[in-house]
Amino acid sequence: MEKRFLGKSGLEVSAMGLGCMRMTFGDTPTDKQEMITFLHKAVERGITFFDTAEVYGPFTNEELVGEALEPFKGQVVIATKFGHNLVPGKMGREAMNGLDSRPEQIKRVAEASLKRLRVETLDLFYQHRPDPNVPIEDVAGAVKELIQAGKVKHFGLSESGAHLIRRAHAVQPVTAIQSEYSIWFREVKEDVLPTCEELGIGFVPFSPLGRGFLTGKIDETTVFDKSDIRYNNPRFTQDAIKANQAVVDLLHKIAARLSATPAQIALAWLLALKPWIVPIPGSRKLERLDENNGAVAIKLGAADIEEIDESMAAIQVVGSRY
Repeated sequence: MEKRFLGKSGLEVSAMGLGCMRMTFGDTPTDKQEMITFLHKAVERGITFFDTAEVYGPFTNEELVGEALEPFKGQVVIATKFGHNLVPGKMGREAMNGLDSRPEQIKRVAEASLKRLRVETLDLFYQHRPDPNVPIEDVAGAVKELIQAGKVKHFGLSESGAHLIRRAHAVQPVTAIQSEYSIWFREVKEDVLPTCEELGIGFVPFSPLGRGFLTGKIDETTVFDKSDIRYNNPRFTQDAIKANQAVVDLLHKIAARLSATPAQIALAWLLALKPWIVPIPGSRKLERLDENNGAVAIKLGAADIEEIDESMAAIQVVGSRY
């Protein structure tokens, strides 16, 4: 597995990360031991960058990741997040009761995450979402104090705009920005990515496979369970799926030419854009993990990127992302 640095921070990770959210949060329940074995296999395959959060569960995802990766201390990088107000005793989305990035809350979450992840220092600590009630300078200041205390190594932001990134970075250098980015969702391209490049910040795209749509394994006959996050998603109605098939057709076309899969082309496109971009596709099956990792070996040329961009400019993606 190739390695990449997240910006100029010195934080080196595998070129392909692994999003762990769905191992405990969302639709189909998973077996804990099965997921621990899966995470061990991911490390064996060269994955060193794992993404979790206190809200995934809540807490159960960090506990799983902490237990599974404890044997690999010092060999892997675990990113986790703060910023939600959680309702005691509730699970899943019912536990989420607004945002809370007050400095005292950030420090409480850090202490709890350290215990659940079974580590002495949090490798990368993201603000999960911007909190309109707390100045970003206060957020960055709280994380700076945690870094000075040796409890956090790197500071990150998720779904933040360029102006917030700049303000936070002025207080405590930001190592990574995590936001949704893929062939069919490119909002960060205009302001966030140029800001990352200017300031030397790494970028971590979540949902790089469009919640599974860009794999080419979803069509208008696909039925989602009510517990699936795509059940009420505007991009996954039958009409939207039918309309957006043009995106998958484009990926199939390029994949056939390069002896790859649509998912691999979608991931290879992100990897080809900048050397400081590290996608974190979610996976719970080894065959999917291996398929995703295979994207690292696919090197898209300038002509491939141009073809994708020109084709996507002519495609009207139907449905908002949430």
